[in-house]
Amino acid sequence: MSMYREHFGLRVNPFTVNPDPRFLLLTPQMREALAVLTYGVQERKGFILLTGEVGTGKTTAINKLLEWLHLRQLPSAFVFNPRLTPLEFLQFMMADFGIHNPSPDKGMMLKRLNQWLVERYREHKTAVLIIDEAQNLSFEMLEEVRLLTNLETSTAKLLQVVLAGQPELERRLADPEMRQLRQRITLLARTTPLTQEQTASYIDQRLRIAGAATRLFDPAAVAAVHCYAQGIPRVTNVICEHALISAFADQKTSVDARLIEQVAEEFDLVPARTAESWEATHKRILVTKETR
Repeated sequence: MSMYREHFGLRVNPFTVNPDPRFLLLTPQMREALAVLTYGVQERKGFILLTGEVGTGKTTAINKLLEWLHLRQLPSAFVFNPRLTPLEFLQFMMADFGIHNPSPDKGMMLKRLNQWLVERYREHKTAVLIIDEAQNLSFEMLEEVRLLTNLETSTAKLLQVVLAGQPELERRLADPEMRQLRQRITLLARTTPLTQEQTASYIDQRLRIAGAATRLFDPAAVAAVHCYAQGIPRVTNVICEHALISAFADQKTSVDARLIEQVAEEFDLVPARTAESWEATHKRILVTKETR
C-alpha cells in the first residue's frame, strides 16, 4: 500500500473507512447537525437524537463532538455496544466517565453516579453520554437510559444524552410504548447523503489532506462515483480507494469514469436510479471485502 500512496504522492490513505474527523466535510447539513449537538450540550437540553442512513457520517459527527468535548475538558462516555445488559451498561458508562465504584449494587452505583454528576455541575462542567447504534437498544435498555435523565437539579439536567442511530431509531421512538422517552427528546439532528457537488468537494478535500498535488479524479469519474455511491460517504470511500488501486496497477496517474464503472461492476453496484437501499449496498460491499 505504501507503493500505491507513493505513486500518487499521498502521505496517508485518503479514503480510509475509519471515521477520522480530519477528513470531515462540513456540508450545510453536517454543520447543522454539529450545531444541534453542541448547542444541546451547552444548554443542557437532556436528550438529543442523531439519526442518519448507514454510512452518512453519524460516527464521524460523534467523533467530532467528542473532540469538541475533549478540547473543553468536559467529561464524556461513549457506549458503542448496544447489546449490554442494564447493569453492564451502567458499569461501562461509569468506567468510561472515570468514576471509581467498587460496589456491584446497582442502587449504590446510581447513588455514586448522581454524586459525581452533582460535583461536575458545581464545577460548571457538563457530563455527556453518547450511545451509538441506539436503534439496537432493547426496550429495557431504552427505559434505563430514560431514567438516567431523572438525575437533575431543580433547574438543569445533570446528564446530557446523545442517542445516535439509523432511521429505525426514529420509528422505534414513535411507538406508543416509547412516548415517555420521546417526549424527553428536545433536539433532533440528521446526517444526509451528499449531493453530486458535495461528492466532488468530498473527494477533493480528502485527497488534498492526504497530500495530493493534482486532481486525481476527472469530472466524469466523480459523477460516476456519486451515481454508484448514491452520495453515501462510506461507499464513496470504498469505490475511490479501489479505483486508485486499479489505477496504480495499470500505472495510470488519474482515475476516469471507466475505472469507476469497473469497480462498481466488481461490487455489483448499480446506478442510483435503480439502486437498492443504501444499507443493503453498504452491507454487500463489506461482505465482499471480508470474503477476499
